[in-house]
Amino acid sequence: MDRTEFLKHDRAFQRGHISRRAFLQVTGLGTAAAVIAACAPSTTTSPAPSEAPSTGPSTGAASEAPSASAGIDPLADWTPPQGVTLGDTLELTTWPNYHDPKTLDRFTQLTGVKINVTVFGSNEEMLAKLQAGGTGWDVLVPTNYTFETYGKLKLLEPLDLTKIPRFDASRYEARFLMPAHYPAGSPDLYGINKDWGTTGYVINTKHVTKPMTSWKDFWDLARADYSGKVTIHDYQLTAIGNALKYYGYSFNSVDPKELADAEKLLLDVKPHLFAITSDYQPAMRNQDAWIAMAWTGDAVQLNRDISEITYVIGKEGGEIWSDFFAVVANAPHREAAYAFLDYMATPKISAKDAEFHGYPVVDSAAIELLPDSMKSNPIVYPPADQLAPLEFGAAVTLTDPNRAELWARVKSA
Repeated sequence: MDRTEFLKHDRAFQRGHISRRAFLQVTGLGTAAAVIAACAPSTTTSPAPSEAPSTGPSTGAASEAPSASAGIDPLADWTPPQGVTLGDTLELTTWPNYHDPKTLDRFTQLTGVKINVTVFGSNEEMLAKLQAGGTGWDVLVPTNYTFETYGKLKLLEPLDLTKIPRFDASRYEARFLMPAHYPAGSPDLYGINKDWGTTGYVINTKHVTKPMTSWKDFWDLARADYSGKVTIHDYQLTAIGNALKYYGYSFNSVDPKELADAEKLLLDVKPHLFAITSDYQPAMRNQDAWIAMAWTGDAVQLNRDISEITYVIGKEGGEIWSDFFAVVANAPHREAAYAFLDYMATPKISAKDAEFHGYPVVDSAAIELLPDSMKSNPIVYPPADQLAPLEFGAAVTLTDPNRAELWARVKSA
């Protein structure tokens, strides 16, 4: 590496555009460590999943992503970009029960851009649609483990952060934002955090009287006392992952023998299920189902309206995740997409939206604006001992053919 190339990477590091690890890897110079120690800004490594996420301002877990927010008051109201033609439509592809309709309506009021929402129950479905082409989507809400695949396939565009001035990476916890860098360690950022959460299950204690604390309880009781009253996600990552936890395997396993055990369990339990669906709130609300594999926000929404419904994180482990707003490559309404990301990066907007959907946010300025009742809610911010065994989804699970074929066999059985 010549001097010019080294200085280019050094400037990128000093400005916070690449991580310390990426700088060392790219330069490959033994002297780099001494340079960093002498003049680098203070940074910390990404905390492990077992560490409890902060419910207050981040103090050292900030992302090493670039920021475009200099001079922007994080507490200011959002205003549309000046001198930019946004058009009249935005296509948003996302998850069930994931946005406050008032938040989306307010964006339309401020910009004249109508938001059309398409809902999917899994990242595999989203990926398949994008690969097929012709979706017309503008903004996608993908999960942390998908960016390696999306990056390789060039299905998302690296974000132009000058178009998202309300985003400030220093307010974001690194472990949640970091997966959106592609390639890993690159300054290119493909998404900004919407929120994060866990995957567990909800139970209606009015009907479910057996103690339930684990995934073993979940699968065993689904085939016995509560047969016909249980739903699981229509999503191979979580359905297979939580079946693997029954045996004490990794949530992300692609080992053939371990997957065979998970398949046997899923096939055994399938006749006892009320449904395989990622939109399980209706069944829980009308009491057709008493137990449902669930995500944080759905548990909050259900518990808020029906106090007998509680949330369980399996003691064996399971999933911790973070979701993002991303711009689809060749988005037909690109300027509207960026305006929407900037709107959702505004702490006031993010916090108000979170009060509705119930998922914990990542932006420390938005966290400060949350009501104490939400910041102290153990469904939203579980205790550290419950988070300790959880795993972030691994990129391989999205494209592993054995998992895909396993899930197809279960669905068709």
